[in-house]
Amino acid sequence: MRIVLATGNTKKRAELERILDGVGVELVPLTELGLEGPEETGDTFAANALLKARAAAEASGLPALADDSGLEVDALNGEPGVRSARYAGPDADDEANNDKLMSELAGLPAEMRTGRFVCVAALVTPDGREWTTRGEMEGTITDEPHGDHGFGYDPYFVADGMGVTNAELEPEEKDLASHRGKAFRAMRIHVQELVAGGGS
Repeated sequence: MRIVLATGNTKKRAELERILDGVGVELVPLTELGLEGPEETGDTFAANALLKARAAAEASGLPALADDSGLEVDALNGEPGVRSARYAGPDADDEANNDKLMSELAGLPAEMRTGRFVCVAALVTPDGREWTTRGEMEGTITDEPHGDHGFGYDPYFVADGMGVTNAELEPEEKDLASHRGKAFRAMRIHVQELVAGGGS
């Protein structure tokens, strides 16, 4: 079964292909169909995930998977939150976003640099059925980047019990502990049910 993946992020696609391996689906990025995602105007992760999945399902006529994820920092009242990908501006890259985060957290002791990655996954079918699942990854934010894996804020985030940043974890290790891994492993059940029913 073909399922549209409402993202053009190749690293995210690879991550989801590992998590959904064996389910019997082909994940087709929205960009490969010549489609663009909607503006993320929701004020929660769930709202944005559903917004993207609904738009992709409607535009493609196929079931669609989307997620919205980000970093919530306790000392910043949950920021950057749903604005994680555009924290430093609408066209910001990972470096700019991380630079802003480090600026906001400058001088804070380690015990006050707590936060979590949050992911909400959404599956929407063209006939309007919808499922959402949520995953979280608690941890702390370092003041120096470490590691070459992952993306986004991974080089600065140390998950509880890990001792190294997400960017230092092998991809498979990260999948087991990550917010996205948790959300999509929970979503895997709904994808399997959809495949078993032939999409109906």
